[in-house]
Amino acid sequence: MMDIVLKPSVRDLVHADLASCGWAGSDHHLVGVARQLERARAGDVDYLAVCPAATDIPVAKGGVDYQVEEGAGTLWQLAVHPALQSCGIGTFLVEAAEARIRGRGVRRAELAVEESNPRARALYERLGYVAYDRRPDAWDEQAPDGSLHRYETMCTLMRKELS
Repeated sequence: MMDIVLKPSVRDLVHADLASCGWAGSDHHLVGVARQLERARAGDVDYLAVCPAATDIPVAKGGVDYQVEEGAGTLWQLAVHPALQSCGIGTFLVEAAEARIRGRGVRRAELAVEESNPRARALYERLGYVAYDRRPDAWDEQAPDGSLHRYETMCTLMRKELS
């Protein structure tokens, strides 16, 4: 058997991508992503899409918010298509986000990871992120019947100094 390796590319996520990003969350979540794309137009955030070499359809997405913490780019809403997790795409996405942060002359990346997600935390630690605090977080989630409920969680705050 021969392994085929296709190098992904990264680009800005655009409104037209949202129809193919249902794997990333509910309709409610994608409406929120659309609002973040408006903030990207204003330069407050970068919102990235990772696409396989053979297609222009996103298989991972995530944002960098420059308005959360002074002197830092805050990574958030990072997601990889479930069928493609543990294939290096999350690493590629985080490294692309860090490159965007450096490109703005910012030297620190920060993120919050749910304490119930040890796989994500292990990835961030492998990439050099260090825990420095924890805090509760909450957001609205859409149930299968379309209703919204408040999701509450505890997050570990992590940071990395960028060279």
